[in-house]
Amino acid sequence: MQVTKLESVDSVKFEATKPTEDSVKNEYDYLVAENLTKRLLQKGYINQSEFDKIMAKNREAFSPFLAEIMD
Repeated sequence: MQVTKLESVDSVKFEATKPTEDSVKNEYDYLVAENLTKRLLQKGYINQSEFDKIMAKNREAFSPFLAEIMD
């Protein structure tokens, strides 16, 4: 195994951007929808397959911040 010592991390750049009001609202709305859908599943009103389909639609509709890694 070869180990490479990094002298500087200047080559790694990351810029954080402030979320917009709309993105924060979408994130909140997604979390509310997720909680309601989980309750439907827990109470037996929907099955796991229906839950998965609803959550996929919720990710499309609300575009939460972490949607790219959720699929």
